[in-house]
Amino acid sequence: MAGRSDLLSWLNDLLAINYTKIEQCGTGAAYCQVLDSVYGDIPMNRVKFNAKHEYEFIANFKVMQNVFKAKKIDKPIPVEKLVKCKMQDNLEFLQWMKRFWDQNYGGQGYDAAARRKGAPADPPATIAPLSTGRSSSSSNNLAVGASARSGGKTPVGHRAGSAQPTEAVQQLQAQLKEMSTHLEGLEKERDFYFSKLRDIEILVQTQLEVLEAEGKEDETLKKIQEILYSTEEGFEVPEANTTAPVDEEETF
Repeated sequence: MAGRSDLLSWLNDLLAINYTKIEQCGTGAAYCQVLDSVYGDIPMNRVKFNAKHEYEFIANFKVMQNVFKAKKIDKPIPVEKLVKCKMQDNLEFLQWMKRFWDQNYGGQGYDAAARRKGAPADPPATIAPLSTGRSSSSSNNLAVGASARSGGKTPVGHRAGSAQPTEAVQQLQAQLKEMSTHLEGLEKERDFYFSKLRDIEILVQTQLEVLEAEGKEDETLKKIQEILYSTEEGFEVPEANTTAPVDEEETF
């Protein structure tokens, strides 16, 4: 099987992109365009290469699932795993995609950028760990030592107020910004699915009331309602207090 470096090189050359990690394939965009290089009729206008949130990744995989169905490709797509952008899951799927491409690509020329119609194809951002290299640590220690020896005064040739943030601070700021964006996406995704569940709840409740008025029942609808109102352990609605009420005139 092809290794990570070979797969990334093939993917970047084929699609005219600059992915640096296998995990970045978890957005689903690159997978869709690999299929387009084979068939040439994938609706690329619906594929978001600049997707940042999981619900956008899922939308890309929906396009891909429709292609699999239309082309009768008998291969399950583990969407729930792939959108988590884990390396191993996406490595295995990309290896399958490479084998599929090798077997089905006709050798025709393919202009990936033109098929995207100028849509940005920058590699998806990832949250990188802070640098802990010795050189960075040593330079920070030297700076602290110099400051101590000078009594805390600004060294000659270094104007006050012109100091730039250290590398660690810059990385923290970038990481905080990305996490805030990710949190915003999660909140939108939560609201999106909650609104769907609310619509289902109203529909089920309305239908049950209609059936009840007609003296009928529907076990499937009752089961759906039971699932909607079920709770996990630790999140149960507290039961009403059945103990005897405390005498209001009782004093301590």
